[in-house]
Amino acid sequence: MPTRTGRTAWNGGLQDGTGQVELTSSGAGTFEVSFPKRAADDADGTTSPEELIGAAHSACYAMSLSNEIAKAGGNPIALDVSADVTLGPDPAGGFQLTAIKLTVRAEVEGLDEDGFQAAAGAAKVGCPVSKALTAVPITLDAALES
Repeated sequence: MPTRTGRTAWNGGLQDGTGQVELTSSGAGTFEVSFPKRAADDADGTTSPEELIGAAHSACYAMSLSNEIAKAGGNPIALDVSADVTLGPDPAGGFQLTAIKLTVRAEVEGLDEDGFQAAAGAAKVGCPVSKALTAVPITLDAALES
């Protein structure tokens, strides 16, 4: 299996420094990061580790869910998945990821609500990114749409 690489070049201290995150393996882009914008409500065009984790988690979960739906005998027509990753204080000091909320709205043929919910739950547990993030509470809001 392949190894993928991301890279960050950082200059300065935590509060006054800035960096650039590069999606090295794909060459898909380079994005600005800074701690003050990471901790602010408005990212102002700057990404963060939490947003990148959310992107990775939503993509991984969508792939996992499409597989689980097919294994259950359904046909995934469209999946809209988001992952909200929350940064908060760590009681031991510093910061930590305090929650991840996966939200999926799906158009699926061949599965009833119970079958879809079972597939959605199995995908949450089976997604490799979910497995990597087991230290963070992950919730799931999954619903079928017509």
